[in-house]
Amino acid sequence: MEPKKHVKRLAEFIGRAFSEAEEEQGVIEQIIELCSLQKLKNLEVNKTTWSPPGFNDKHASRTAFFRKGMAGDFKNHMTSKMAQTLDDVNDEKFKESGLEIWASTRNN
Repeated sequence: MEPKKHVKRLAEFIGRAFSEAEEEQGVIEQIIELCSLQKLKNLEVNKTTWSPPGFNDKHASRTAFFRKGMAGDFKNHMTSKMAQTLDDVNDEKFKESGLEIWASTRNN
């Protein structure tokens, strides 16, 4: 995987391409680090009991929002119909973006 390449493409896609100075300063690498699962799971807000606004279970643990991210593990958390719906939504949302969603639930 090439995260730097994809972060650059995403920035260009949303109309916020990185300047040469930003690239030289390591801004892309900083974004990659800030968005890493390791960094996110260690944020204090994600270590304590927390619920997003509008979420009914006021005592949900962080495990309700973070999983181990193992390939195919979605089958332990989603029905086949849910997985298909997710694929269909992704296909529709990304069809004209030029981005290819390869981490699909299909064929897993």
